Amino acid sequence: MSFFSSLILPLLIVAIIVYGLLKKVPVYEEFVIGAKEGFATAVQIIPNLVAILFAIGMFRASGAMEFIATLLAPLFELIGFPSELLPMAIFRPLTGSGSVAILAELIQTHGEESLIVKMAAIMFGSTETTFYVIAVYFGAIGVHKIRYAVQAGLIADFAGMAAAVTVGYWFFG
Repeated sequence: MSFFSSLILPLLIVAIIVYGLLKKVPVYEEFVIGAKEGFATAVQIIPNLVAILFAIGMFRASGAMEFIATLLAPLFELIGFPSELLPMAIFRPLTGSGSVAILAELIQTHGEESLIVKMAAIMFGSTETTFYVIAVYFGAIGVHKIRYAVQAGLIADFAGMAAAVTVGYWFFG
């Protein structure tokens, strides 16, 4: 199976090239045009990317995450939400790499087979980096009215977080 899975991507690339050639499309030229457009888009989103990364860095460095987690821990423990998951719940809507670091820290602290780590992994897979997506992708296409997108994204994130804890207890608890 691993042999076939290692062939999927190269075969897909070859299939796309062959299909393009059969349709008489100048494959290389179209690729260069697409790369040029992709580069222009990347340059266009750099200010949004820098802004969100700066804000996340300031949030972490200020100690605000620890303060919020400490403040919310008793409330969340009352409803069965483990306080160890609060850093993941706070960071996941902000940044993917930050939440990976938190997941790695949880694995190191609690062990990979612990209920906390399993819940965090479910949370990682069932939520989105809402603010990052809005800053980068909406910025790339010039959308400035983001109020409802933020609300919808955060509601989906909270639902994913609640589901992660519920499913974690249900399957592993």
